[in-house]
Amino acid sequence: MITPEKLNWLKELIRLDKLIPFYKCKEWRQLRLKAMERDNYECKHCKRNGVVTTRKTINKYGKPTKMDVNHIKPVRTHPHLALDLDNLEYLCVDCHNKADGKDKMINKHKPKFVNEERW
Repeated sequence: MITPEKLNWLKELIRLDKLIPFYKCKEWRQLRLKAMERDNYECKHCKRNGVVTTRKTINKYGKPTKMDVNHIKPVRTHPHLALDLDNLEYLCVDCHNKADGKDKMINKHKPKFVNEERW
């Protein structure tokens, strides 16, 4: 549960477009760990699809998978839920990007030039 003082502070950070102090605060870091433990350190979206993805899972680049704790309802639009454990889920970066709609914004290696003359 978020206190009224913390909620006002968070709303001001949102207004200023500077959420980094929130993500560094003690309450967030503690709650983040609880979400990770609750989700057994596995990506919830991958698990729903029958795949287990953890930090130890090797990704397509041959590196360990990066994992994040995601706000299901975003902090910017639902600041009152920012410190609500039920609003958090542990996800791999790919699923986090899909959940936030960022996968559609990431450049998918589109060619700069479309004809052989390159202009």
